[in-house]
Amino acid sequence: MDATATWLWLAIIASGLYHGVNPAMGWPLAVSAGLMEKTPRALLRALGPLAAGHFLAILVMLLPFGLLLSLAEWRREIQAAAAVIVIGFGVFRLLERRHPRSLARIRPTQLGLWSFAIAIAHGAGLMLVPIYLGLCRTEAADDRATGLLIEGNLGVAVLVAIVHVTAMIGAGGCLAWLVYRYLDLKFVSRSWFNLDAVWAISLILVGVVALALGLGHD
Repeated sequence: MDATATWLWLAIIASGLYHGVNPAMGWPLAVSAGLMEKTPRALLRALGPLAAGHFLAILVMLLPFGLLLSLAEWRREIQAAAAVIVIGFGVFRLLERRHPRSLARIRPTQLGLWSFAIAIAHGAGLMLVPIYLGLCRTEAADDRATGLLIEGNLGVAVLVAIVHVTAMIGAGGCLAWLVYRYLDLKFVSRSWFNLDAVWAISLILVGVVALALGLGHD
């Protein structure tokens, strides 16, 4: 694995930790489940659906691009378009901070569906698209056969999702456990930290870097 691929994988792990710490991705719901049932097992059970929903949201974003990358001659254009989409979504999130009202209709008991919807609404998977496309470039085989490219790209997409969600649920789960064990939801409500602006800016930065690298690549 070359240095570029190493940095890209580290970026996937870092983004997972970042998403996990962000309360918007659901760890307070795991704390709530533990406190309501008065057992840490309920907290741990809640982490499973949160992870599954986030995982599916990542794949929904990555798999279409994996299929598109089978068109090897259009790789540069596809990467540029993806970067522009990420930048545009970041600007939108920066200007529009409110959560879609439809998310309020999803009951807390439906954690998997809630996690999937919130990850899509926040662009969690979209943030990973430029990093994923960079990995596909570094790991592309010399054989340009369409079938091999599709198989390789989809395999990388699944691996990216697994690594990212593992880091995300690890960070969020640890934070949820610490709050459950030593604090409570009252502390969370009093000290709520909102990362929406930071999230939006990070989307824009990821898109700008990806666009610069993509256009500058020979």
